[in-house]
Amino acid sequence: MKTLILAALAIGLSSAAVAQSPSCNAQAGAKKLAGAAKTSFVTKCEKDAGAACDKQAADKKLAGAAKTSFTTKCVKDAVGT
Repeated sequence: MKTLILAALAIGLSSAAVAQSPSCNAQAGAKKLAGAAKTSFVTKCEKDAGAACDKQAADKKLAGAAKTSFTTKCVKDAVGT
């Protein structure tokens, strides 16, 4: 139960942090990227977001399902699918 509450809190905090920066797709649109250039940019941005989200999860000492849930939502928000 405690882990679930921490996961929910972490996801909420992650959403606030991600909302401050434009999503990968929005950045690609702003740069007027298309085709292979857009795919490459979004892929790199997604990898960078994954690494940042993993670091945030580690900083919050999340593990197991809480870490997976947090990281998945964090990356999804960062990519802006």
